[in-house]
Amino acid sequence: MTNHTISVLVTLLQSLPVGTNLALFHFMWMMVSGALLPNRGAMFPALKATGLSDAAIRRAWGAFRKGAWQIAVLLRLWREYVKGLKGWQEHRYEGYLAVTVDVTAFWRPALKRCPSKHYHPAANRALPAMIVGISGEVGEVNGQRMALPRAFERVHSKDTSEKGLWQRVLKNVQKGLQEDEMVVVDAGVKISALQEAGIERYLIRLATNFTARRNVFPDHHRGRKAKYGTLVRPLARQYNGNTLAAHAPRRNIHLGGGWTPAARRDLARPGFERGDA
Repeated sequence: MTNHTISVLVTLLQSLPVGTNLALFHFMWMMVSGALLPNRGAMFPALKATGLSDAAIRRAWGAFRKGAWQIAVLLRLWREYVKGLKGWQEHRYEGYLAVTVDVTAFWRPALKRCPSKHYHPAANRALPAMIVGISGEVGEVNGQRMALPRAFERVHSKDTSEKGLWQRVLKNVQKGLQEDEMVVVDAGVKISALQEAGIERYLIRLATNFTARRNVFPDHHRGRKAKYGTLVRPLARQYNGNTLAAHAPRRNIHLGGGWTPAARRDLARPGFERGDA
């Protein structure tokens, strides 16, 4: 296993400039070997624990801090390597490649003046943390489901809010989204945020009691004109012992038993009321 990991790191880093490639290899091996855990995240003791000399430790830190490398290039090389494996299989649904987007947090409860916070379910409140946005295409290798990262983005120094991070991440995802790709996000992201980012194809997990409104007004016959579109309920639900039926989609795009991702996407898509393709 160790030899395989080393060969993968060599494949990713061998094209970097001479000097940077070896020093960055030492740094990345320190990260994947788990040396940071017993040293509580301290880089220099972790590098020392891998058996490096003091001079090699300084070179590894220098390469990580200001070496001639870019994370976007390494991510591209990593995707090319994984896609070249014999067992790689991308996940497509109704012809669309799933591109998942989410945020994760590295908790720093003891960090003074931590610029950002993230909700911790066990603590039931937001705790100091460094928040990072991640996007990647979904697939599997020999049955193991995984996401190939396309980009990492941390909170901005001038806007440390999670909302601002989501806005930047979604806009960057939209720039690289292909015609046969669909963004997949979990609960917590609003449809309005996806629309503001200009994303047209997306699948979002919402509450079972979710309702929406058509983006055009209903026909007016008499009385006061409507101020909102007609209410739409994608899923049936129970309320006070009564069953509230689900509304059928305007177009016949479901494949039996509920709404497909395309149907839910069209619900919030401009032009859906007009029946545009």
